[in-house]
This record gives sequence, structure tokens and C-alpha cells, in this order.
Amino acid sequence: MSVASVKAYLRAFGKEDDVQEFPVSSATVELAAQALQVIPARIAKTLSFAHKDGHGILLVAAGDAKIDNAKFKQQFSCKAKMLTPEEVIACTGHAVGGVCPFAIPDPHTETYLDRSLLRFSSVFPAAGSANSAVEMTCDELYAAANARGWVDVCKGWQTEA
Repeated sequence: MSVASVKAYLRAFGKEDDVQEFPVSSATVELAAQALQVIPARIAKTLSFAHKDGHGILLVAAGDAKIDNAKFKQQFSCKAKMLTPEEVIACTGHAVGGVCPFAIPDPHTETYLDRSLLRFSSVFPAAGSANSAVEMTCDELYAAANARGWVDVCKGWQTEA
């Protein structure tokens, strides 16, 4: 019932009716881009990490961005250790493929947005299942994700000068 919980959560932000559900999988950046007919970079993927304090860190980044381990360690004072699929469910309430920064049951989980998203007028995070998404501006995403801040912990998305 993850999509239902996300829709209920997004009602407070006026985005409940914007959740799209697809007859095909959107569990990866590539599949989501195909389902939405957008470039992969506009998919706002949510990555789940373990913090040294024991709580979860959710990082929402552009679909073409990759974690820069040195930047991550500098920002969060720990190595970028991804959660196991079981830990992801416990931390986020969503299964891998549908992880999003909405309706997170663990109050200790912190969400951050990577600046790789800022080059787009709107992006598409998942909406709690492996076949859903919701279009949002970066400001809407920031608010709905209850983000702690914008960070610069990714690489591979910048255009060479």
C-alpha cells in the first residue's frame, strides 16, 4: 500500500492527483524515463544510505548523477554505505524500485536533495511503487520531502566547460 500512503501524504501538498501509475515498470532510471517519455536525467532517484549515527540518509539526485564518495564523506562525515533492501523498507516504508522521500515512517531518517536536480524546471521522483512517479518542481520536491538541505555529493552530471 505504499502508493496509497504516498498519495495520502502528498494530499497536504496538493500533489495527490499528480501521482501517475504505469502498466509497466518504472523501477530503474531508464525504465522510469521510458514510461514518462523524458530524458533519464529528469528522473529524481532516491538513494538510501546508512549514517554513522545509525539513522538513514535519503539522497534525491538526478538520474544521470553518481555518488562522489569523497564529497559524500565530507558532507556526512561517513562513507557512502547503501542500505540493504530489507533496511530500505524498514527505513523508508518503500521497497527498492519505488523508494521516494515521501511518507517516511522513521522520523530519524534525513532527506537531502543533490544540486544535480536544480538544472530542471521539474523532475520525477517515484511515488512509492515500482510503477509510479509524480512530477514536481524542485521547490515542491524540497517541501514535500521535508528536505534538510541542498547538497553537492554527486558527479558525472555536469557538462564539461
